Amino acid sequence: MRPRRPRRVRAAAAVLAGLLAACAPSSRALDWETVGRLIAAEFPDVPSLTTAELAALLMDGARKVVLLDAREADEFRVSRLPGAVHAASDAEAGRLAAADPKAVVVAYCSVGYRSAALVSRLRARGHANVVNLEGSIFRWAGEGRPVHRDGARVEEVHPYDETWGALLPERLWAFEPGGKSSEQPGGALRLPR
Repeated sequence: MRPRRPRRVRAAAAVLAGLLAACAPSSRALDWETVGRLIAAEFPDVPSLTTAELAALLMDGARKVVLLDAREADEFRVSRLPGAVHAASDAEAGRLAAADPKAVVVAYCSVGYRSAALVSRLRARGHANVVNLEGSIFRWAGEGRPVHRDGARVEEVHPYDETWGALLPERLWAFEPGGKSSEQPGGALRLPR
């Protein structure tokens, strides 16, 4: 049986699903523009940077960058941005954000909603150096940028579910399209390679 997601994740997913239903006609497919509007409406004060800006920041190396993965542990196990740390709790994320006040702390999740919520909570607690990654790991990997597992580059990302996974190219799905996670009976996880 798959473990239940924490209450805050279930609540955030419910809010986003409701906003999506209210804002998008049922015939309209989920797209990045709609997701961006929903995140901006829910978290108007959360600063963000694009995947291109993050790539440039990482390549430049002039500033330390701390990458916080705001996804669930099973998503993190499949793949992550190179050097990312799993932010298993707000307290842990806060400790990481406070470790080097001069560092740029970039939070990400699948599409940017959960990480925007994390950034909002951290900034409310005084961590002004934290920003959200627009499009998060789905956009990053979809643009051909590297994701890693156990120190090696992989071409797989946890699709979260079929609805949100529509924003991730199917070639990158760690599960067969329509499959279930490895946490569920009959899962179709394609790990390890």
